[in-house]
Amino acid sequence: MNTLLNQLQPYPFARLREAMQGLAAPEGMSAVPLHIGEPKHPAPKVVTDALTAALPELEKYPLTAGLPELRQACADWLKRRYDGLTVNPETEILPVLGSREALFSFIQTVLNPVSDGLKPVVVSPNPFYQIYEGATILGGGEIHFANCPAPSFNPDWNSIPEDVWQRTRLVLVCSPNNPSGSVLQLEDWQQLFALQDRYGFIIGSDECYSEIYFDGNKPIGCLQAAAQSGRSYQNLVMFTSLSKRSNVPGMRSGFVAGDAGLLKNFLLYRTYHGSAMSIPVQRASIAAWNDEEHVSANRRLYQEKFDKVIPILKQVFDVDMPDASFYIWLKIPDGDDLAFAKKLWQQAAIQVLPGRFLARETEQGNPGAGYVRIALVADVNSCIKAAETIVSLYR
Repeated sequence: MNTLLNQLQPYPFARLREAMQGLAAPEGMSAVPLHIGEPKHPAPKVVTDALTAALPELEKYPLTAGLPELRQACADWLKRRYDGLTVNPETEILPVLGSREALFSFIQTVLNPVSDGLKPVVVSPNPFYQIYEGATILGGGEIHFANCPAPSFNPDWNSIPEDVWQRTRLVLVCSPNNPSGSVLQLEDWQQLFALQDRYGFIIGSDECYSEIYFDGNKPIGCLQAAAQSGRSYQNLVMFTSLSKRSNVPGMRSGFVAGDAGLLKNFLLYRTYHGSAMSIPVQRASIAAWNDEEHVSANRRLYQEKFDKVIPILKQVFDVDMPDASFYIWLKIPDGDDLAFAKKLWQQAAIQVLPGRFLARETEQGNPGAGYVRIALVADVNSCIKAAETIVSLYR
């Protein structure tokens, strides 16, 4: 066995299950799952119809590079979404099996084997998506965390030592952020670009929550920020997905866009890895990227939940709307996020995720401790009822 597997830590939900062992919800109460970021809104008909119509194409082997029509649909979507952003569908776009799979495999492709005894470094936000850490470890790299403290919840790049920057091969960004919902602004991207110019690392931008925003405040993307700053896409890639945008997490479909040289090598890796997307899923993906009506309806549902839930929680908690995403990053008054999660489960069958499980200890502490992540993925009434119950338990 690969001994690096021994360095992988349990996933946050496994840690939560272990922490809840022996604790029961009140008898007769059904669980209210607000701990997992799995969309619960119905899959759009425009997508399911396209998927069904393309089922006969299951008899064909798909190409890893994907159908030209899919790459074009992705390029067209980028152009519409990001104010005329131009991306070459032949060389600067690659369909992937969701952003999770792509993030994991991309990290493997950009970490060079060690030759001087010093491992290549991946810099990650903290709290973070645990795939970043696992892929880095299995790729033979070393992960360093940039904590995301309040009030901005954006990574503190100044906390990374000079000697670490000099070994950094890849910096991962998550904007809109999981779990806080914070969004990098143009000046934040420009700060990171300046560091990139100095140290020469690749930037990988995880943007899978980019389409869940409020009041028309569209998050800026990394390629858009580069274009607005007069930069090329060199050493810059973005990852996006249909899972949250279109409520099809089970379809496993997304794409990567950016540096043509990086994507050429990523395609080579994926060809050997066996990561081709089935043609029916590609056809359904084309339909999804070409349609915005279902995305707007999806946003309205999340907007309604936040509009109704945030005022309820404000009765007891210091909480505000996130910039984007479907998460509430709730600060716990007494600071004990795990005790809070246990209390909600034992007294109300409500499941939330302690923030400490989404972060790692650093010299500056664990930036997730004292917070819980609440995913507003249930229906509107369930979210309202859960918020009312949480408030009643903490008055």
